[in-house]
Amino acid sequence: MISELDKAVKIREGQSLKTDSLETYLRNAMELPKAHLEVLQFPSGYSNLTYLLKFGEKELVLRRPPKGAKIKSGHDMGREFRILSGLHPIYNKVPKPFLFCDDQSVIDAPFYIMERMHGIIFRGHTPKEQLPDSNQMRNLSEAFVSTLTEIHSLDYHAAGLENLGRPKGYVKRQIEGWTKRYINAKTHDFKPLEKVYVWLNNNIPKEQRIAFIHNDFKYDNLILSLDRSFNIKGILDWEMATLGDPLMDLGTTLGYWIQESDPDFLKEKNMNITLVKGNLTRSEIVENYAKKSGIEMANISFFYVYGLFKIAVIIQQIYFRYKNGFTTDMRFKNLNKAVEMYGKMGLQAVQKNKIDNLY
Repeated sequence: MISELDKAVKIREGQSLKTDSLETYLRNAMELPKAHLEVLQFPSGYSNLTYLLKFGEKELVLRRPPKGAKIKSGHDMGREFRILSGLHPIYNKVPKPFLFCDDQSVIDAPFYIMERMHGIIFRGHTPKEQLPDSNQMRNLSEAFVSTLTEIHSLDYHAAGLENLGRPKGYVKRQIEGWTKRYINAKTHDFKPLEKVYVWLNNNIPKEQRIAFIHNDFKYDNLILSLDRSFNIKGILDWEMATLGDPLMDLGTTLGYWIQESDPDFLKEKNMNITLVKGNLTRSEIVENYAKKSGIEMANISFFYVYGLFKIAVIIQQIYFRYKNGFTTDMRFKNLNKAVEMYGKMGLQAVQKNKIDNLY
């Protein structure tokens, strides 16, 4: 047995909640212990803000959008609550949602409350002694791929989510949308990244599949069991989930998947645990996914480049908020360098038409 690694801590400066009005609202809406409300914040993550609410032994999780956020679909608390509400009855790896509040007088933002799922969340800064050994890592990375195929096989009609997105034209709309988001949040002239989005817009493949997709599937959105089996118990951060081509989801995952053959400028960022010995390579992920899903892996380079570009844009939007004073979080200070890195990696993948051994 090992202890939880993703502990809630003191709230970051500028990200506090209005605890008095929040406690009053929650006591009127839920049955809660008489113990006074204590609020802590989960320190990781760069998007929506996540807090731990403690009423004595009772623990809940609150999610709200960050201050200064402009991307409605990525920070729509009502939408994310609806997704969890639909999925939880049909998929046991989804945290149970309790309530959604759009009354901004409570904490100055819409929010929702969900259950606290206990377990391990591995991140790039996780101490080496806490990480799986190479055999365990191999098993976990294979389970990672299996879980992604599970998500893509979910019956979204049974979940009442058939109207969640617009799957027709999804690939084209995503490429055009992320291009527009980058241009709107642009702060530097990164030529490789500009070449990447021009190439993506000129090489959009024909659509063939529709599935429910997570859109941010990576190790640090997984809750693992507290024993050394590292079974996948839960999946977090469903804010960008929708209906669309599952290979777009796989492409995003591949974009996050840094491996030993990648250049130092990506490896040194230590953004996740995909560098731990025993992990599948990107090509092995694609091979495993193809076997488990039955989907032909045609034009996988396009989807990988899309993943790299999408991640670059997400990081750019966060950096844009920092640069324009919407947040003072010093973690965001040098994110523009990461944007440049992903652009260079994407251009290499375009020029070499492959997803491994790009340098």
